[in-house]
Amino acid sequence: MKLQQLRYLTQVFKQGLNLSAAAATLHTSQPGISKQIKLLEDELGVEIFVRNGKRVTAVTPPGKAILAIAQRILQEADNLKQAAQDYSNQDSGNLTIATTHTQARYMLPDVVQRFTRRYPKVKLGLIQGNPVQICQFAISGQADFCIATEAIATFEELVMLPCYGWNRCVIAPPGHPILKLKTLTLEEIAKYPVITYDFAFTGRSQINRAFATRGLQPNVVLTAIDSDVIKTYVALGLGIGILAKMAYDPARDTGLRAIDASHLFESSTTRLGIPRHAYLRGYIYDFIEMFAPQLSRKVIDAAVHSKSPIDYDL
Repeated sequence: MKLQQLRYLTQVFKQGLNLSAAAATLHTSQPGISKQIKLLEDELGVEIFVRNGKRVTAVTPPGKAILAIAQRILQEADNLKQAAQDYSNQDSGNLTIATTHTQARYMLPDVVQRFTRRYPKVKLGLIQGNPVQICQFAISGQADFCIATEAIATFEELVMLPCYGWNRCVIAPPGHPILKLKTLTLEEIAKYPVITYDFAFTGRSQINRAFATRGLQPNVVLTAIDSDVIKTYVALGLGIGILAKMAYDPARDTGLRAIDASHLFESSTTRLGIPRHAYLRGYIYDFIEMFAPQLSRKVIDAAVHSKSPIDYDL
């Protein structure tokens, strides 16, 4: 049994049982992958995949158990490398964070600046995407952890640690009638075209739920994954925006005005998603604590290495 065989096995599964896609990802040949997986099956004495000719069509019951174990073995192999690097060179390395545009643009700059001053030899990378994508980046090992509001709860492979709570505001160009209201209501918002986040994004479910509870259907004319895009089109007069409060700055967004909408929507919690049983280098703990001071190394280790899921909240 070889680690390479386990990598081939798990990559085929990650690529939806597509051998060609797995071969392309691993920079090898499809026959080579098929041969190594067959050798592994022969050694273990069970079939891992169901085949129809040369095509892989399903995972067998023992194959599901073997895949889970293979993923843990590969993670521990990566942990060995991380541990060795940590002890040989504690102040240099790589840190890749998967996050949304809102976090990268409005919440992380100060932390990144402080971190790079403390660890100038660490190469820091930010991968942006929607919440589902960034969770997958963390699970696949493309990122050390992810930061998101939505979707993390649906991935059992990740430990969810709360960072901070937030809510929303409504933005509009100066002089818009909605800015003159003494009390902002969902009924008033529903009178105007609305520009807000994409369905998979940043608390959109809370927005939808609030309107549905009142029997209202907002007139959403444009959605985006980028807070700056929402502000751009609101400024053009295409509609009013429902935006994360953190993304509005009166000093910077001089062509817009905002009204607090916290009383209309459930608050959201931004969370950190860390792969279970991952080995984290020392500087990763420091970055996390800079971003969310309540997440000390002790708290993180207790969550990441717990044998059973723990429900953490603010």
